[in-house]
This record gives sequence, C-alpha cells and structure tokens, in this order.
Amino acid sequence: MDGRMASCLCGSAPCILCSCCPSSPNSTVTRLIFTAFLFLGVLVSIIMLSPGVESQLYKLPWVCEEGAGTPVVLQGHIDCGSLLGHRAVYRMCFATAAFFFLFTLLMLCVRSSRDPRAAIQNGFWFFKFLVLVGITVGAFYIPDGSFSNVWFYCGVVGSFLFILIQLVLFIDFAHSWNQRWLGKAEERDSRAWYAGLFFFTLLFYTLSIAAVTLLFIYYTHPGPCYEGKVFIGLNLTLCVCVSIVAVLPKVQDAQPNSGLLQASVITLYTTFVTWLALSSVPDQKCNPHLLTHLSNGTILAGPEGYETHWWDAPSIVGLIIFILCTVFISLRSSDHRQVNNLMQTEECPSALEATQQQQVATCGGRAFDNEHDGVTYSYSFFHFCLVLASLHIMMTLTNWYRPGEARKMISTWTAVWVKICASWAGLLLYLWTLVAPLLLPNRDFS
Repeated sequence: MDGRMASCLCGSAPCILCSCCPSSPNSTVTRLIFTAFLFLGVLVSIIMLSPGVESQLYKLPWVCEEGAGTPVVLQGHIDCGSLLGHRAVYRMCFATAAFFFLFTLLMLCVRSSRDPRAAIQNGFWFFKFLVLVGITVGAFYIPDGSFSNVWFYCGVVGSFLFILIQLVLFIDFAHSWNQRWLGKAEERDSRAWYAGLFFFTLLFYTLSIAAVTLLFIYYTHPGPCYEGKVFIGLNLTLCVCVSIVAVLPKVQDAQPNSGLLQASVITLYTTFVTWLALSSVPDQKCNPHLLTHLSNGTILAGPEGYETHWWDAPSIVGLIIFILCTVFISLRSSDHRQVNNLMQTEECPSALEATQQQQVATCGGRAFDNEHDGVTYSYSFFHFCLVLASLHIMMTLTNWYRPGEARKMISTWTAVWVKICASWAGLLLYLWTLVAPLLLPNRDFS
C-alpha cells in the first residue's frame, strides 16, 4: 500500500482518483489539481490577512524578531510584518505566479501526451508541491525595497487581462446557456424554457438597475463626485446600446442565438466592474469603502467611523467570482470555436467522445489519458491564465491599494482607470462579437 501511494505521488494523474470517484479525463484532473495549488495559495493569503495571526506569530520566538528592525535577519528570524498583511499577500501571490510562469515556459508547444514534458504536466505532484513550497519560502525572504511597488504594477497589468478573461468566460457561458435552452424549447415544444430565459434575463437587468441605483446613492452623493457620475452614466449608456444592438434584426439574422440573455449578463458584470472601480476612488467623500490609517489602527472612512479590516463587499464578491471563473477554466472547453481559439482549448469531436465513454466504462474511478493523439488544451496558456489569476487575486485581497511609505497602503486613480478601461474593453469586445458577422460576412462566426 505504501509503495502504491508513493508511485501515485510521483506518477501521473490517474493515481489521484479513488475507486469511489467517477472516471475523468486526465486533462481535467490535472487542471483541477493545479487550480487547487492556486487556491491553497489564496487560502494562505487570507490567513495572513487575519487580525489574530500576528499576535500568535509573536508568541513563537523562533519565527519573529523582536522589535522593529530589518525585514530579514541573518539568524533566520523574520520580521513578522513581512508575514502579514499586504506584504504577505504580495509574496504568496508572487510565489504562485512564479510557479505557474515556470510551467508556462516549460510546457510551450506540447502537442500530445506522448511528449515527455506531458508526464511532468500530469504527474510528479509531490515534487511539484515541494517546488511551490520552496518558491514560497524564498519569496518571504525578498527584501522590501522596491519589490512591493514593482509587483503592484505587475498586478495591475495582470488583473486587467484577467478581468477580460472573466468577461470572455461570461459571454461564452451566456451563449451556451441561451443556445441549449432554445434547443430544448424547440425539441420538446415547451414554452417553459422560453419563460426561464425571460425570467433570468429580467432578473439580471433588474439586479443591474438596482446596482446602478445604489452606485448613484453611495458613490455620487456629494456634488463634487463628478468622476463617479461620469463612469456610472457612461457605462450605463454603453450597456443600453449593447442591449439594443443585440436584438437588431440584422444581428439576429446573422446570429440567431444572440439575444438579451447574453446582454443582461454582460450588463450585470460591467456594473460589477464599475462598482470595483468606484470602490478604489481615492476620495473619502466619494468612496465609503476607503480605508484610512490612523495612529490607533485602520478604520473605515464612513459615517459611523467603525473599525474594519481588509474585507469589504467588493472584495468578497470579487473573490467569489474569481473562484467560479477559475474553476470554470479548469472544468470545461467552450462550445464555440472562436472562444476555444482564444482560450487555447478544443472541442471534443464525436468520435473522440465515444472513445472516451468507452474508457470511462473500463477505468472505474481512475483518470484516463484522453490526449494521446493531441492535447485538449494548451498547457502553456492554461498556466499563463493561472499566472494572471494569481495577480488578480493579489489585487483583490489587497483592495487594489498601492504600497506606500511606512508600510501604509494608498488608494490611487491607477486602480480606478484600469478597472474602468477593462469594463470598456469588455463591452467593445462583446459588441464586436455581435457586429463581426455583418462586417466580415465571408468569415464563419457560427
């Protein structure tokens, strides 16, 4: 039994599943395990943000140095400040990003599981975990210096790209949802599926309208908050325009599956990104979530003046969406060829799907190799997505605050403009998916 366990730790993904688990493709199991590595780093970051961790660390004399000194001491003691708060999140996410970037380079141009590098991708989990732990330990010994400031701007760029990836996933999800429910409505000749689409479309638009109303109430109340009014009003106008374009007769003729369900999902997500942007406005009068550092600790600059820590509503919602999108990347490929080309995944052909069903019947609780003739996703691009995910969750957990002097965090307009530009880019991307068949009639956009 011990020998079998050791072989599983050093071998490939088929050993990961137990007999009580359903058989799964090797590619899916591998992506889920790598995603679990990322979530483990997120969990450690959340723990390091917890207010009670610092007092517990100082009780361990072999961990922390006494008093305020240099960030790292040669005797092996570490300034506990580097293990806590935004500095710990930066280092933990640097470790996960470096780990996945290493695999991004290592897995370039892998075409099938017959490539020797595929064995590294799909196995040797114990050693890969040790590599991640080693990078993490080394990251906490990085001197402060300019590391936090440089890594902040790396996080800004990576988070911008991951927001766009999230938008692509939402567009693809809404298209697949709409297409399947319309297909079931035609097959079963039932109006219930049409009613379901109408209900969720109405629900998403209602939530968007309610969210926009709350944004106007809480982020534009004083007269001088012109930026918030412009951002909310402009994004609302763009969402209305996109919704109108989605139901134009020419667009419907070119893309019969296009409709208001997709537009409502994009509208709701754009409203969420707008909320994220307004929550980073560096003006206490226009931003009820803005944190202020005082001598007695960190308080929320709100009307009540109550104490708070890093967690607020935008961060919590952003964390939930991050988890859902990351799992979504790991579990499935798209039903649309354009999205598969963008995300570097492939549809499963019917012949290959039949072969996989036979493998499922014979494997019994073990993962099977479904990439012998060709990979079902780009190993390198998948790891690059996890690099961007690491940077995005770093910015989310630190509320997009930029490290300042004396270990303070500063809210900047950089974060605001990055999120707003991401929302505009996302709307333009969705608008392009609607009008592209009209502008390029010779191309296949089915």
